[in-house]
Amino acid sequence: MGHTLKRGTPPPKRPSLMLFQLLVLAGLFYFCSGIMQVTKTVKEIAVLSCDYNISTEELTEVRIYWQKDNEMVLAVMSGKVEVWPEYENRTFTDFTSNLCIVILALRLSDKGTYTCVIQKPEKGTYKLKHLTSVKLLVRADFPAPSISDLGNPSPDIRRIICSTSGGFPEPHLSWLENGEELNATYTTLAQDPETELYTISSELDFNVTRNHSFMCLVKYGDLTVSQTFNWQKSAKPAPSANQLLPWAIIIPISASLIIALILGLAWLFCRLAARQRERRRNEESLEMERLSPVCIGRVEGSG
Repeated sequence: MGHTLKRGTPPPKRPSLMLFQLLVLAGLFYFCSGIMQVTKTVKEIAVLSCDYNISTEELTEVRIYWQKDNEMVLAVMSGKVEVWPEYENRTFTDFTSNLCIVILALRLSDKGTYTCVIQKPEKGTYKLKHLTSVKLLVRADFPAPSISDLGNPSPDIRRIICSTSGGFPEPHLSWLENGEELNATYTTLAQDPETELYTISSELDFNVTRNHSFMCLVKYGDLTVSQTFNWQKSAKPAPSANQLLPWAIIIPISASLIIALILGLAWLFCRLAARQRERRRNEESLEMERLSPVCIGRVEGSG
């Protein structure tokens, strides 16, 4: 005797349909919660796995799609690979290793969720056989800043510059001394339109008559990098080779001139002494000649 259905009562679900719905729900849960994550830095290489292997013979039959946030990246159809313009010359797939996609020279714009889709022919049409997603995070960390000496804009003032580049997001640079922020002389910030990476630099003037310990602090997002510069008031920069070169020439020349001057003065003194002795001898000779007639007269008178 067959069962009669009351009007307005839905028919009982078939076990096979209920099982199918459960499998679909389980699959959606897996794909939503089981996304793999890969973190790389700018200019590095990213390898994203499709987590699926096929034989070489199947390559001409299956269809493989890699897309990022619903935009195509790479496709393999009938064994031929097609790469979309934004990824040309830096993206390829490795058929021997889980159908990985390899992205070279990573850019900030490469970050996102990549999905691998595998389709196989079945009963005259292509049906989904595999689906997996990988989330790619691309970081751009600033290296520790460098501090350089720019010299003295005025006698008691020294100028230094702190700079760093190649990071993201937009950074903020500050100068600190004993935990207090200082006023920078001049700060510049630039962003490369192609790579989106930032470059920042800042100059600071300080008085050289006392000791200092400065910190150059760069903040970007939740991260920071820093560099310290110490100044001792007694410290003097060592003379450069160009500064020492004139003295290497002047000192020997000066010594030669001094020696020549001393020898010249000695020679002049000797000449003057010789002339003075000669003058004395001449005066003595004249005195002798003057006294000689007197002596002769006296002798004749006494005779």
